[in-house]
Amino acid sequence: MRKMIERLEASKRKLSGESLNSCSLQELQEIEEQLRKSVKNVQERKNQMFKEKMEKLKEKEKAQTEENARLSVKFAPMTKQARQNLSVNPASTSEINISSLDVETDLFIGLPERRT
Repeated sequence: MRKMIERLEASKRKLSGESLNSCSLQELQEIEEQLRKSVKNVQERKNQMFKEKMEKLKEKEKAQTEENARLSVKFAPMTKQARQNLSVNPASTSEINISSLDVETDLFIGLPERRT
């Protein structure tokens, strides 16, 4: 059991790039191939996770689009009615009716005079 643990620890050190001075060319090539396979597995898992996340986001987008459509149908009559109310009675808005104000827009230079 002890020898097995020592071999595993030595293998772990080699895979992490430690204790490579004692390795032969053949061992280094085997370690390199093992690392390539490991990197490939990591990349495949990462890509799988990205795909799963994209699918979840697409599902969420679809659900939100459906909710938006549902709310648009629900509130469309209200907004249509509100627009009709504004066009019938514009004084009911909080905006000032500018056409009813008497404003002098001429420019005069000099002292102000009383105009009647």
